[in-house]
Amino acid sequence: MSYNIDTIRQSQEIFYYLLEKHEISEDREPVLFKSFAENEEIQNLVKSQGTIAESNIERYGNVIYLIPKEDNHFLGYSKAQLKNLLCKSNGTDKDYYLAQFTILVLLVEFYDGQGSSSKMRDFMRVGELQNSVAARLKEGADKEAEQEDKTDSGIAFCNMLEAYEALRSDERGSRAKTTKEGFMHNILVFLQSQGLIEYVEKDETILTTKKLDNFMDWNILNQNNYQRVLRILGVKTDGDN
Repeated sequence: MSYNIDTIRQSQEIFYYLLEKHEISEDREPVLFKSFAENEEIQNLVKSQGTIAESNIERYGNVIYLIPKEDNHFLGYSKAQLKNLLCKSNGTDKDYYLAQFTILVLLVEFYDGQGSSSKMRDFMRVGELQNSVAARLKEGADKEAEQEDKTDSGIAFCNMLEAYEALRSDERGSRAKTTKEGFMHNILVFLQSQGLIEYVEKDETILTTKKLDNFMDWNILNQNNYQRVLRILGVKTDGDN
């Protein structure tokens, strides 16, 4: 298929904007959004450029997103980079997976994968998230101990619980990554920098953004993915419906 020069130029303009901003909203960039949404040729070219850049270009409602694929360390983050950002300076794989688990718990606390919108609450307190992480780790570790030499749950709860308990507690609200409070704070600051949450430090309150709501509703929380998340957290077993 051949494309005229104007179509190619418009697709390049859209893709460059996505590289720079990672999203195009109908409200802020109506011309670019309309070009993508209403012109199949432009849409195909933009998505083709995304494929070459190891990314997906997806429209969720009135926003177009550039989503780097899992192994895209140029537009996204490598495991080493995330470990450096989220964990203490001598962080191990246990600390890294604990950080990922904490983010997973946050998502499950906000979204339930049901109905036209998966969001089930508007905000939560940091202390509530911290308590939920601790409880789920303890529950998972207990189940893991019971199932020793029987089945592999696919997630090392005991290792993550060990990493969590190695973090100090500091009632003064320390921001050091070696404390439970600082560990949680650092993850929330990172998620806020990615435009996924609003973290109100003064009130220790977490709210989700429209970007995360869209991504969860349109991408993550189809029933297959949601049931998998529940099984990882130990909420459901393979025998449950």
